[in-house]
Amino acid sequence: MDLFSQIEEPEREELLSLRRELEEANYKYYVLNQPTLSDREFDEKMHRLQDLEAMFPDMYDPKSPTQQVGSDLDVQRNNVPGTKGSKFETVKHKYPMLSLANSYSREEIEDWVRKLPSGVEIVCELKYDGLSISLWYEHGVLVRALTRGDGQQGDDVIANIKTIPSIPWKIDRNDVPAFFELRGEVLLPWTRFEALNKEREEQEEPLFANPRNAASGTLKLQDPREVARRGLEAYLYYMIGENLPGKTHFERLETAKAWGFHISDAIRVCHSVDEVMAYIAYWDTERKNLPVATDGIVLKVNNLAEQEELGYTAKTPRWAIAYKFPAEKQLTLLKEITYQVGRTGVVTPVANLEPVQLSGTIVQRATLHNEDFIKSLDIRPGNRVWVEKGGEIIPKITGKDEGLPVTGYGDYSFPTTCPECGATLVRVEGEAAWRCPNEAGCPPQIKGKIEHFVSRKAMNIDGLGEETIDLLYRQGLLHNIADIYDLKSEDIAAQERLGEKSAQNMLAGIEASKQVPWARVLFALGIRMVGETTAKKIAKRFISIDSLQWATAEQLCAIEDVGPQIAENVVKYFEDIRNIEILDRLRKAGLQLEGEAAEEPTSDKLAGMSIVISGTFSQHSRDEYKAMIEANGGKNSGSVSKKTSFILAGENMGPEKRKKAEDLGIPLKTEEEFLELIKN
Repeated sequence: MDLFSQIEEPEREELLSLRRELEEANYKYYVLNQPTLSDREFDEKMHRLQDLEAMFPDMYDPKSPTQQVGSDLDVQRNNVPGTKGSKFETVKHKYPMLSLANSYSREEIEDWVRKLPSGVEIVCELKYDGLSISLWYEHGVLVRALTRGDGQQGDDVIANIKTIPSIPWKIDRNDVPAFFELRGEVLLPWTRFEALNKEREEQEEPLFANPRNAASGTLKLQDPREVARRGLEAYLYYMIGENLPGKTHFERLETAKAWGFHISDAIRVCHSVDEVMAYIAYWDTERKNLPVATDGIVLKVNNLAEQEELGYTAKTPRWAIAYKFPAEKQLTLLKEITYQVGRTGVVTPVANLEPVQLSGTIVQRATLHNEDFIKSLDIRPGNRVWVEKGGEIIPKITGKDEGLPVTGYGDYSFPTTCPECGATLVRVEGEAAWRCPNEAGCPPQIKGKIEHFVSRKAMNIDGLGEETIDLLYRQGLLHNIADIYDLKSEDIAAQERLGEKSAQNMLAGIEASKQVPWARVLFALGIRMVGETTAKKIAKRFISIDSLQWATAEQLCAIEDVGPQIAENVVKYFEDIRNIEILDRLRKAGLQLEGEAAEEPTSDKLAGMSIVISGTFSQHSRDEYKAMIEANGGKNSGSVSKKTSFILAGENMGPEKRKKAEDLGIPLKTEEEFLELIKN
């Protein structure tokens, strides 16, 4: 091998390595909603990959991350543990949804503006940090709501989009064209994000890193009622289509606002570099007062004809660019590391910091996640550490000052015993967390289990909040969830800050909880990893606590979304004699430890049939039609195959499903034909 080849080889290997790393990062960001790289780190690696690909044109690959946008298509979830695979109809975009070129330098933005033709107007907009959405309107009626997907096709999430109050289902105006598309961003406001993460923290579920991840996860839920409860919002910023009013981007946005769409008031038309820089400087500070997350500014050429003339690259328009705000971070002292014990025994290290101001708030504490995280940053008390907030509301430590640590603090090691009860900690193979195994004797675990049991989604017992539970625990009145049903009015009323009225309200809530259905009781028990949805599925298969008690791991794994780890946790729960004693007391107290058997089909008219539903309907909702199919012995399927018996086809049926049905000879039935088939 000659000298030139020897020099080339490491760079070629770097090119391939970067492709793999960025593909993995895209997958975790778009599909799993678990970002592993900051936006800046991702963009820096992407720019390096672009440079290497320019250096080695013989290594061109159309599937490279430089040539494609990241994909959020639901079909990618087929191989994601804990998910079912594709659940939404995938539809081809009428116009590709491209990403934007990013810049972190104001100098680069100035250069971009100055290179534009003289006299060009530039529209400056806030860059909202959410999930891209494309809304299709035909004759004023919302017919599609597509995610960005891979840029060429997206998932239709219209049922969930219709839960957002600011998005109109229909526009009753004479000046609305036959078809137009509005693009925008689906967001979770800060207040709703904080409330959602608080709920997840109480259930010891993984927290969403930022509102963008929370919005993305919410929009792909299967239950529109849960989507509506979470309170998504949408900001729209681009209209596209044929024969639309207006010759500029700004005029079209003003038209969309007149039609009733939620268009930001922060949009400005700028005529010079100075005006653009002033806009960026203003919003770099003022954005912190907004109700939703933003991470930059978007600049677009205003004139639509000039946009067409400037054109596109493979994945970005040349007539637009995004300026990303730098993440706000500060250097401060890590004074000490303390430890929190959750209801499942997980021991979480917490950094106690010299107070520092970030994004308008004083930060004194930040999670350190687990022992591996601390080791990866090589931090210990006495170090000066970087604390960052950026687009995330949860403060995080991203590194340390590489100078010497402050003297007098010494080395650091993760504790081997529980900081609350002294039990020896254990670490399950394959898990990052250390746990306290003393479930029945560790105070935070005892109180945490009771708090979970009485929470709104579980037994919903008013009056038993965190402080009251702590008080009753310290007074020896509560040691487990069964003790709740032994509480007496005089014992409650005698406690400080409670009294007779509080006692009456609490006992009324306790009595009402005896009517809570079996599935919620199962969730309330707090079996590790058995969340609300999983509890419903288990309760549907095992209709009583008695039948579930003797279930095997194999039987549990046969339930949808129940994997080996969840099954093992359920089996272990019933192997503990203390849990059996508690369940016996709950039974005697009158709780619903038995549910109703799953409804049998009311007819067999669709027995043995696999039916696909596609399109929109006027007489019943899609969910109602799915229930009818099951009630008549049929099976609902999300995809067309040779096994499909027929397609219940509504208006605007997906073109791909229609074509596949034609290729396979699958018959289509209108909703009228379907209703006639199952009549009576």
